[in-house]
Amino acid sequence: MTCFTGLSAFPITPASPDGRVATAALRALIAPLAAAGVDSVGLLGSTGTYAYLSRAERRRALDAALDEVGGRMPVIVGIGALRTDEAVALAQDARAAGAAAGLLAAISYTPLTDEEVFEHFSAVATGSGLPICIYDNPGTTHFRFTPSLVGRLAQVPGIRALKSSAPDSDAVAGQLDALRRAVPAEFRLGFSGDWNAAEAVLAGGEAWYSVAAGLFPEPCLAILRAARAGEAARARALNARMQPLWDLFKEFSSLRVTYAAAHHLGLCRADPPRPILPLSEPVRNRVAEVVDRLARA
Repeated sequence: MTCFTGLSAFPITPASPDGRVATAALRALIAPLAAAGVDSVGLLGSTGTYAYLSRAERRRALDAALDEVGGRMPVIVGIGALRTDEAVALAQDARAAGAAAGLLAAISYTPLTDEEVFEHFSAVATGSGLPICIYDNPGTTHFRFTPSLVGRLAQVPGIRALKSSAPDSDAVAGQLDALRRAVPAEFRLGFSGDWNAAEAVLAGGEAWYSVAAGLFPEPCLAILRAARAGEAARARALNARMQPLWDLFKEFSSLRVTYAAAHHLGLCRADPPRPILPLSEPVRNRVAEVVDRLARA
């Protein structure tokens, strides 16, 4: 599945305060990604605020994204929901619309067991026929996928990839090794967490699921290509240029920073969905300084 390799760029999803997606603004965010030649567009990820949008609005966003991409690259779409039946319906919508794959997180109000997550993911995969990427995002869901559970899920038809947070450089090789021993050879292992992604790709990760690439596809593509070519020094040097952005992501969250950056770049004027508040003016000024510095690099 080529949609589970390379650079997947995740834009925000501009919407009105009452949750109606601003499709023109979304198209304006996606057009540069397609023009830059990212390997896939990751729609409605965590920074894409999928959990704050209704089923109808998610479908409107997906239809607009697919139309803007025009078949130039696959679109992976978030299909996470609290209820299994809702996640199945979202996956069915995504398949009917033409999405290449679904990104499924183990979101829940009540903490889930491994067996509950296994049954949930199995039901979505078998009930929709949509290729599924496991989204391991414990910072948001408070559930962590073990290599053992990933290995079980990898045996379910239709579950084909993993997106997990990249650990620090001294741990990434061990994590990759444990995962690789648990899954079939064709199962794809990719990483998010932009500040550690270069090291994850250098260690053998097959995909970088990137928030930064949703606004800055070219420098992220340069990092990815250097890392995939084994040019470690170049990849690390290019990654170091992005460090001021990574620092902001870690301090204020990639979601809040990306909204501020998109506003500064004039791409959209939307605020994050409430109760998430926009960054304060002093922090927005810091974001603007970093964005301008990246533009000059």
